[in-house]
Amino acid sequence: MAKKKAAGSKARQGTNLRGKRLGLKVSGGASVLPGSIITRQRGTLIHPGDNVGMGRDFTLYAKSAGVLNFRKKLGRKFVDISTSDKGN
Repeated sequence: MAKKKAAGSKARQGTNLRGKRLGLKVSGGASVLPGSIITRQRGTLIHPGDNVGMGRDFTLYAKSAGVLNFRKKLGRKFVDISTSDKGN
């Protein structure tokens, strides 16, 4: 008989392990406001385009108000925000 129980099999049992809530927060064609989060991701799965910034944890956010558009260029996914400056 072993004197100690095997460690690790119950290491995560009984604790509240939640997901990190990653993924796309706004779909394409939707209107966004400045500072709103577009996606939370680990690494650059989607790259920032026009009027989109990237935080240090790879979170993409809107820099200006407008409509969200996705595009592909050279095998990479980009997200852009097109602003309409009509009459100003």
